[in-house]
Amino acid sequence: MVARITTFSFEGIDAKPVDVQVHMAGGNQPAFMIVGLPDKAVAESRERVRAAFSAIGLALPSKRITVNLAPADLPKEGSHYDLAIALGVMAVMGLISSDALDGHAALGELSLDGKLGPCLGILPAAIKALELDLKLICPEVCGSEAAWAGDGNLAAPNLISLINHFVGRAPLSCPPPGEMAVPDSAVDLRDVRGQDGAKRVLEIAAAGGHNLLFCGPPGSGKSMLAKRLPGLLPPLSATELLEVSQIQSVAGLLERGQLSRTRPFRAPHHSASMAALVGGGVRARPGEISLAHHGVLFLDELPEFSAQVLDSLRQPLEDGHVTISRANRHVSYPARFQLIAAMNPCRCGGGRGDGLCRKGPKCAESYQARLSGPFLDRIDLFFDTPAVTAIDLTLPPAAEGSADIATRVAAARDVQAARYAETARGAAHRLLNVDADAAQLNDLAAPDQAGHALLADAATKLSLSARAYHRVLKVARTIADLEGTDAVRRLHIAEALSYRRRPPNQASTARVDALAQ
Repeated sequence: MVARITTFSFEGIDAKPVDVQVHMAGGNQPAFMIVGLPDKAVAESRERVRAAFSAIGLALPSKRITVNLAPADLPKEGSHYDLAIALGVMAVMGLISSDALDGHAALGELSLDGKLGPCLGILPAAIKALELDLKLICPEVCGSEAAWAGDGNLAAPNLISLINHFVGRAPLSCPPPGEMAVPDSAVDLRDVRGQDGAKRVLEIAAAGGHNLLFCGPPGSGKSMLAKRLPGLLPPLSATELLEVSQIQSVAGLLERGQLSRTRPFRAPHHSASMAALVGGGVRARPGEISLAHHGVLFLDELPEFSAQVLDSLRQPLEDGHVTISRANRHVSYPARFQLIAAMNPCRCGGGRGDGLCRKGPKCAESYQARLSGPFLDRIDLFFDTPAVTAIDLTLPPAAEGSADIATRVAAARDVQAARYAETARGAAHRLLNVDADAAQLNDLAAPDQAGHALLADAATKLSLSARAYHRVLKVARTIADLEGTDAVRRLHIAEALSYRRRPPNQASTARVDALAQ
């Protein structure tokens, strides 16, 4: 006799159906074998099933039980196979009808006392089960997460409740979806005194989705400004929310099935490894760049990060996804994030707030040389934050707060979404200026004659790469959108050029300023 039930394996955030086949036959010696490329956690499932059965008063028969996880050439990882294996064994033992398992999928980890514990990936599994017209059986603690995929799923606290459900004694149901998290309104740009120029560049970054680097002495408000960027961004759309929540589910970050429309904000420490930042490990878990999908990745003390780690961000910044390669498979995670970084101008912090290094220009040059040119070429906006003075701290709060600026940002993003609507058809997100390709920029961001002459002059004298040239056009297009004008004029090009990277020596900085005037 063979009993079958569906469970899921995960490749990134994609749930792949796995057919759990349980066969029981007589033999000289009792055995319990799991085949189908299981890892150690899956292979140990037989001991958890054996102990859980014993806890509820059941004993495995003295026969040969074989569990096949098909397709057999797909590696199986994790403890979430426990529940499906246990249900299949119950069916071949005659405790429940094998026909009762038809139309069901199961996901959950077994405790030794027969209770069902939480596991990762419930939401993408529930979504896939809905596509396959299956009802997902999951642990009770994960029921509110599975409920976001739709009605009809089952949440069980333990194995006994599942037996009672399938024999008709006490039918199970699923709790309602978890509540939406309330956005944190305590963080507001009004808290930042002075720094009007930094607020302006932050607004431009929010409106066009541009990457931004703040450079300034300690205490100038770089981190404070960066942490207020999510308050300027519009809430996640339904499609974006689904993608972000699936990543969080696979990473185990969905608590009590609670989703949030607030865009993610991730701020890893500068000691983070490459696997922590881009993803990896034995089971290729999502990294910080994927957890920041459709949100903000904030890298404070940027030069303190490993050069190899920072350079690993170059491809995801261009492609919007990251592929983690292993000997036996490749796993891809979405990683469309907005990079915000902060750094001191030199190792010693740029003096005592006056921006002057006490060790001379070589200190700044060697410190900033830790950042590779190709990495910096992918940053659209560079801004030098001046030191905050005592007078700045005595100023009253700014008239405009995050809500006021967010209104302008939302209006500019609506204009961009309408502009790229045809290109974005079928995409999971609305396109912004930062997503425009060269052909679109030539049609939609072509500057006027004076602006074109300024940009051509700057490209020659500042040795702008092709990527930097197009990024200046993207920023200028965003500035024009915030202004509410269709044409990109010389003034917009000049402001965009003023936000290009400034070398640590004053002569080069003066040359950038002269071109932008």
